[in-house]
Amino acid sequence: MLVGILSFIFGASEANGQVTKHVSKAAFQSNLSRQMAMSPLTVAQLREHGVTTESELKLEYFFHTNSSMKAQALASALRTMNYSAKLGPSAGGESVLATVTGWTKPILMEAENVVNWTIEMTRLGYEHDCEFDGWGTNPSQ
Repeated sequence: MLVGILSFIFGASEANGQVTKHVSKAAFQSNLSRQMAMSPLTVAQLREHGVTTESELKLEYFFHTNSSMKAQALASALRTMNYSAKLGPSAGGESVLATVTGWTKPILMEAENVVNWTIEMTRLGYEHDCEFDGWGTNPSQ
């Protein structure tokens, strides 16, 4: 009974009587590696569109999780960073029920800075049992 109540409150699902997380430690580590590899490539593509190391752009970010309560907690944490945050239903599969999207305040578009921000977002997502699904931007801001 207690597991069922905790599952309802925290949005976790039951598997053989045990509460499961949405993002395992292995999934977090794999995602962190992938995001760290992709961010410099995205910054390099932005260079082709006139974005320099002195440019400051707002970044749009994306997170997914299996609980609206987890999404709400993450959105609250993002808002304390002065980021916008919007919650919505997921268009993904059954294991993903909620999304959090929004925009950062302007960030200096130097590759190391963006990678460090990406690491921070991936870790913040993991702390809230949400998966950081990457970022995008408009170079014409």
